[in-house]
Amino acid sequence: MLPIEGTDTTTSRSGLMRKGIVIMAQPGAEELAVLAEDLGFSSFWVYDTPVLHADPFVTLALCAKVTSRVRLGIGVTSPALRSVPAAAAAFASLNALAPGRVICGVGTGNTARRALGLLPGTTAELESFTAALQGLCAGHTVEHQSRAVRLLHPGGAVNTADPVEFAVAALGPKAAAVAGRRGAGLISIGLPDPAAWHALHRVSGDGDSYLMVPLHVLEEDEDPYGAAARDATGHLALSFLTFAADTPAFAAGLSPEQRQAVQTLLVRRATTSDTPDRHLALYPGYLARIAPADRDLVLPSLIDALALVGTHDDLVARIAALEEAGVDEVVIQPVVDPPAEMARFAKLIA
Repeated sequence: MLPIEGTDTTTSRSGLMRKGIVIMAQPGAEELAVLAEDLGFSSFWVYDTPVLHADPFVTLALCAKVTSRVRLGIGVTSPALRSVPAAAAAFASLNALAPGRVICGVGTGNTARRALGLLPGTTAELESFTAALQGLCAGHTVEHQSRAVRLLHPGGAVNTADPVEFAVAALGPKAAAVAGRRGAGLISIGLPDPAAWHALHRVSGDGDSYLMVPLHVLEEDEDPYGAAARDATGHLALSFLTFAADTPAFAAGLSPEQRQAVQTLLVRRATTSDTPDRHLALYPGYLARIAPADRDLVLPSLIDALALVGTHDDLVARIAALEEAGVDEVVIQPVVDPPAEMARFAKLIA
């Protein structure tokens, strides 16, 4: 699926760090979207995992009706979830409700597919999907299943005049290179390491870069690995362990302490790494606030690797280093007390 007509979707960096929020699609999300806009957040994202979360397009359509400035992003859809025409129609329909405010995150469908007990798509499929989706959302004709396809909606039903921003989910150079070839930005989750971002940007091009990361501002003398920090960051730590439990080859490369945490998780979920339907036990509650009984699995090594935890001054310095590495926007997922967490984050990036 390659475009018959090309489109330029490159965006330019502003040079100033922005702030965003990502949540699970759910009823009432529009209230947080309004708060995000009031607090000066640049973007409001929802995940796209059909068997775990509510429909992202329904959620963002509601958000579009009550906001006017904040950009609305889906992080991320994939060829493993939706056909090109269906995805293009959904994004173009959302763009009609929020003209020029839509961000289309695309990826291989790692979580969405694994939650079905299936493997994610390939990088080649991701690139083909992205190219065709860019073309359709810009009103162009593309090739799909050996046929010429274009959005044929009557006036007003979709918006292909205002640009849809594209960003590719990447943790390594292959997906980052897709972003570079397609003139798209980058999304990476749980990658607060400036050196890793420098490496991604060597192949990714000039599109905007979004870091989705847990964040916790420590109070004076607060333990950086205490219950509050574990509650604020545990959703990503547990998702990391879930992936490892589902992928023995990945788990084999972890530290002994992390491998033991994976085994403990499997026991608690009453499954094994080779049970065919293990996804039914592993993925409920994925990326949601963790249960107190699972706090012990949020290891200090996982907090250090996957999250931003520190005092106000520590976090300001770390965010400055990420900005220097080319990150344009830090996007947090508040899971404990979203309004309070959003307000604290707003003070970090004024």
